[in-house]
Amino acid sequence: MSGEFGISRDEAMALLLEHVSSPNMIKHCLASEAVLKGLALRLGENQEKWGLAGLLHDLDVETHEDLAVHTHGTVQILKEKGVDEEIIDAIRLHNEKAHSDKRSSLFQHALAAGETVTGLITATALVYPDKKLLSVKPKSVRKRIKEKAFARGADREIIRECEKLDMEINEFCDLALAAMQSISSDLGL
Repeated sequence: MSGEFGISRDEAMALLLEHVSSPNMIKHCLASEAVLKGLALRLGENQEKWGLAGLLHDLDVETHEDLAVHTHGTVQILKEKGVDEEIIDAIRLHNEKAHSDKRSSLFQHALAAGETVTGLITATALVYPDKKLLSVKPKSVRKRIKEKAFARGADREIIRECEKLDMEINEFCDLALAAMQSISSDLGL
């Protein structure tokens, strides 16, 4: 049964598994969901709504890897399912390269920064001897954000959009790390 936002968490998870086969990409989406829920809690926003955006944001990544078109397929899938327009719009604009307009809302900036920081945090965990998120200290993530050669795919400019949420980069990284640590067993890290 569909939830308040046109899709329930269970339906969203089933949709993710239907469209994404890569275990690492599924873990990225789970991590993004956790980070977005943490951000929503901190900012007084709806955790379910923001979590759904994190979970669903990369549905078309395996069929639309090119950044010039990534998100177009996801938007189509979610519109057909009747998912909340704000969720769809945040997902659409997490990849500005595929669209002519730019992120402008708190939700849009949160999804872009939140899903991007997950890669940096995962990469940080993987350089630890035990490769476990629970071993990662917040200061390690803060240090790595300054190292441009580390986890190059984690665009620091997008991560810094956390400042548009009235959050300093250190608080943002600490919150994201804690959110990912809370589901570390699901992430296999």
